[in-house]
Amino acid sequence: MSRILIIGAGGVGTVVAYKVAQNHEVFGEIMLASRTKSKCDAIADAIGTQYGNKKIQTAQVDADVVADLVSLFNSFKPELVINVALPYQDLTIMDACLEAGVNYLDTANYEPKEEAKFEYKWQWAYQDRFKEAGLTAILGCGFDPGVTSIFTAYAAKHYFSEMHYLDIVDCNAGDHGKAFATNFNPEINIREVTQPGKYWENGQWVMTQPHEIHKPLNYPNIGPKESYVIYHEELESLVKNFPTLKRARFWMTFGQEYLTHLRVIQNIGMARIDPIIYNGVEIVPIQFLKAVLPDPGDLGENYTGETSIGCRIKGIDKEGKELTYYVYNNCLHQDAFKETGTQGVSYTTGVPAMIGAMMFMKGIWRKPGVYNVEEFNPDPFMEQLNKQGLPWHEVINQDLEL
Repeated sequence: MSRILIIGAGGVGTVVAYKVAQNHEVFGEIMLASRTKSKCDAIADAIGTQYGNKKIQTAQVDADVVADLVSLFNSFKPELVINVALPYQDLTIMDACLEAGVNYLDTANYEPKEEAKFEYKWQWAYQDRFKEAGLTAILGCGFDPGVTSIFTAYAAKHYFSEMHYLDIVDCNAGDHGKAFATNFNPEINIREVTQPGKYWENGQWVMTQPHEIHKPLNYPNIGPKESYVIYHEELESLVKNFPTLKRARFWMTFGQEYLTHLRVIQNIGMARIDPIIYNGVEIVPIQFLKAVLPDPGDLGENYTGETSIGCRIKGIDKEGKELTYYVYNNCLHQDAFKETGTQGVSYTTGVPAMIGAMMFMKGIWRKPGVYNVEEFNPDPFMEQLNKQGLPWHEVINQDLEL
């Protein structure tokens, strides 16, 4: 057993810490670090009381500063860092991992603060450096990206000779009782869903206006929900790693009240990511908005309903016949809160991050270089989903609606 370091003490970091502690026979010593140590202490106290394991260690670190990260890594000497901090901090954490000789895993790709731009190019550029250092970097190991990519790899391995059409469908049918709230970091969430849409078709990217393409889709145990095509980062790696795909899209559900609030936020300039001067002080409007919106980590207690996320795939099976395949997970917000004190969106991201770390620690997902999760063997990961609280289901040769 070796040491593992979790960076980030929000809702997802909370879930990762809980699940790592539950699987302490795999992980050994655990440290939780963030900019605010008191948040880490509160999580560690809650887990220590519930599970009675060896106390999780905590630390303060500024993940924007490579030297601070390196100092912490050299002091604690983790074998793997689980990065569930902000996507802006991916590169500084990767730089620190290279300097300190530590392996790396994250749940979301890097994006620059000054532009809502989601690309893997910045992290893929680290391939040679991680390979030469003999270190593994695992990218995008949340749910989407993460489980959706592994679902796709599992389908390719076991069902298809060629996958032609991929639609990732993400529904949150939960109710948190707030007029407007985001399910993860508001700044990242709003940047993600207000950018122009984009999907892959016939070898090129097709651009759309935000929320331009939409239709009702039926979700298991939920029913019909209006679903919108948005761009999501796993599409970039999936079309690269599965080149037979003729079309790949990502659909997400939004309620009308949510979209109305979103339009107002944009129209009055509160979604701006560039700095303005207010009373002689430079502020970024979306960061101010984040400060006044409900904390996603506090939504769990009153959250009811469930999420449903999966992949709908059409192509040619191993025998040369047409095949449709739908693989999905449903997660109840109430169950997530009962186990970890968080809501379902945090849970569905944090559990896969822990499983990816488990795959690394067991030596199953371990090879020098930088890799997206679909480049590893999906089978042991899929097995752990069923054991760790995210069971999946398959539907074969039925109408995909898309």
